[in-house]
Amino acid sequence: MATQAQQPPHLHLAELTAAQFIDIWKHFDADGNGYIEGKELENFFKELENARRGAGAGVDPSHAAFKEKMKEFMASFDKNADGRIEMSELAQLLPTEENFLLCFREFVGSSAEFMAAWRRYDSDRSGYIESNELKGFLSDLLKKANKNYDDKKLKEYTQTILRMFDLNGDGKLGLSEMARLLPVQENFLLKFEGIRLTVKEFDSLFTFYDKDGNGYIDEQELDALLKDLCDKNKMDVDSTGLVGYKKSIMALSDGGKLYRTELEIVLCRDSTL
Repeated sequence: MATQAQQPPHLHLAELTAAQFIDIWKHFDADGNGYIEGKELENFFKELENARRGAGAGVDPSHAAFKEKMKEFMASFDKNADGRIEMSELAQLLPTEENFLLCFREFVGSSAEFMAAWRRYDSDRSGYIESNELKGFLSDLLKKANKNYDDKKLKEYTQTILRMFDLNGDGKLGLSEMARLLPVQENFLLKFEGIRLTVKEFDSLFTFYDKDGNGYIDEQELDALLKDLCDKNKMDVDSTGLVGYKKSIMALSDGGKLYRTELEIVLCRDSTL
């Protein structure tokens, strides 16, 4: 029997703190896929209309006027016209304190830069960084984008991100979760979410492409591996997309050598459980 759904956080259209924004995002992105879409989107827009009209106004999602307003809303805020709302698009809509998420979107930069910074802090290649290293990780990303924040603001952002991702309080933050700070189109890890390789399948795959058996694969071998993986899983990826994925993954490498543990973080879901 299903448990009673939690009440949605109220969308008071006043300035939100970063933490309040995250509460709203996590509530409406119920399946955690990085988008508000389908029924999630309808629920979000219903709550938004209630907030605009005032408590007790009541909104009927089946009414033609509601559907028309929702269509106008999507035309304004769904910037890439894919029929769903991503985190950075929502950040433009809700008056978040200092536009917290847009700030992150701007300074996180490309997925390759993000992965290069991640590699420095995930020193044991586990797919996690310790929560006490997060402040340094964020500070590095800020410096790359020539952004300066005082220590107080950096601590505040660090605490908010800890609250977002360290759900079980074990002091570790996973790469696939932290990568959600990236704009969806930059988050190449989302593209591989449907691929669930077991450790055995991954071992077999890595061995096949490590042609010379030296324990790592290079950029050319990775290129062949990704093309085959996308074809086998019927992933619709053009050559430009593959180049981007490859660059992001190679940012985890050691001088152009991509060892088993680095690629495992990206492709083998069992490895970080």
